[in-house]
Amino acid sequence: MTAATSVGLLATASQRFRASGTTVDPLRPERASALVSTGPFALTRNPMYVGMAGLLVAHAVLRGSPKALLPAAAFVAVIDRVQIPPEETAMASLFGAEYEAYRSRVPRWIRRG
Repeated sequence: MTAATSVGLLATASQRFRASGTTVDPLRPERASALVSTGPFALTRNPMYVGMAGLLVAHAVLRGSPKALLPAAAFVAVIDRVQIPPEETAMASLFGAEYEAYRSRVPRWIRRG
């Protein structure tokens, strides 16, 4: 993923949240007022985090250093284990079956293969 693609993903996802009138604050997922599942959210449940990870990987590639991939790996690990689970719990609580159906068809990160 290029830096431009990553920035585009972040911007488009943020715009979708704003257009739907829901919060973009990751620390307050319980404030979500809409389940956004279109645009980049049809490809990944977390396009903003995918975009951020893409920027970190693009930076590592630009530097040409395998060590520069460590921040990207750490970011993905922390977001996947610390940030996303409470968000998913809040979405399940707020949107019930609609969220579970979305969760079953769209991956947390990206599709494999």
